[in-house]
Amino acid sequence: MSQYAIVDIETTGLSPSTEKITEIAILIHDGTKVVETFSTLINPEMKIPYRITQMTGINNRMVEDAPKFYEVAKKIVEITEDRIIVGHNVRFDYGFIRSEYKSLGYEYQRQTLDTIKLCRKLIPGQPSYGLGNLCKSLKIDNHARHRAEGDAMATTRLFELLLSLESTPEKTNLNGMQSSLSKSLIENLPKEPGVYYFYNKDNELIYVGKSINIHDRILSHLNNNMNKKAVEMRNAIADVQFTLTGNELVALLLESSEIKKHQPLYNRAQRRTFYNQGLYSFFDDEGYLNLKITRVIASLNPLYTYSSVNEGRNHVEMLMEEYGLCQKLCGLYDTQGPCFHYQIHQCKGACVGEESKESYNLRVQQALDNYHFEHQNFLLITAGRQPHEKAIVKVENGRYKGFGYADETCDLNNPDLLHECIASYSDNKEVRRIIKSHLRNNPDGKILLF
Repeated sequence: MSQYAIVDIETTGLSPSTEKITEIAILIHDGTKVVETFSTLINPEMKIPYRITQMTGINNRMVEDAPKFYEVAKKIVEITEDRIIVGHNVRFDYGFIRSEYKSLGYEYQRQTLDTIKLCRKLIPGQPSYGLGNLCKSLKIDNHARHRAEGDAMATTRLFELLLSLESTPEKTNLNGMQSSLSKSLIENLPKEPGVYYFYNKDNELIYVGKSINIHDRILSHLNNNMNKKAVEMRNAIADVQFTLTGNELVALLLESSEIKKHQPLYNRAQRRTFYNQGLYSFFDDEGYLNLKITRVIASLNPLYTYSSVNEGRNHVEMLMEEYGLCQKLCGLYDTQGPCFHYQIHQCKGACVGEESKESYNLRVQQALDNYHFEHQNFLLITAGRQPHEKAIVKVENGRYKGFGYADETCDLNNPDLLHECIASYSDNKEVRRIIKSHLRNNPDGKILLF
């Protein structure tokens, strides 16, 4: 009979590459009952963010005298040896544990089993497969939610229930149930904004996408017969995961980060062609400031990037009309003489030297200032994942810093408190473009300056 190591961890954040474990609990199960337990706080050797303390109750003072991971590493290896790692969303726990060992120069490998996948197969039709909601609907007590031992014990009770639904534990697919997507899994996908992840039968991430309605967007993938690539990806999907974001802005920001971080197979073509056109400025021989849309040049930083020439032209046309710029000097009208707008009296004549370069260049510069945020330091507050939660996007010194979530019981007018909620993400032109587009389309949205 197989033996299992039911694991739960608490961490300083979501990414194993940058965050650390703060607590771990392991319950050894022989297929019938728990036969051994191990639980400890862990000193992560880094500050625990305020938002994590709010959720778990674990603060910096609590872990000051706790063992560091390397001090319990041998015990964890011994207690889990020849046992199957079981967890609710086990990829998260197992990924962090492997990362901790990797930092010590050790390759930690165990077979894993995800109770989320087991639940979707054995208990279809649940409104939610999150641990808290499942425990509530299945009447499993958990008096220590978001603490490692409490969640590990709740996972154990859930696992025992799942085992009871099979005549023997060996009938459970211990390879993670990598099979075709079940009807119940699709039916229970949320119709909410977020980021979704497709995995193949080898548990490899093959695609990341975003939608304001995850359920309907994934259905569209599964019914997509438009081209060979779409059918190929559809047939490769063996598992679906998702992260709710509460709104489209955060979904776009997270999707961008995840694609750059993981480089999934079926996002590669998109990444090669996406934003491959750039807007550049230069002075002509007469001293007039010109604009030009062209393919992004590796050695030069474009003022702005676009997914196509048409998108770029449309944007420059908008700037031209808004700021009274010249068609010819914006690269929109190829002629040796005056532009067409000059002939119909909509251009002030920069193309033929009638408007001074000082006057014209000032308006071009005003248009280019449109590429900078109006404020250099601000928090953008939008809808959260829950009714009493807000999503916070941070821009500091004109650069994107990341996003996070805060409960409405928190003082949403206190920047110092909200800074603690922010998880760090990389800044780039694409995410600034996403934020600027949101600000442009939502002029009445809440912004907190700091």
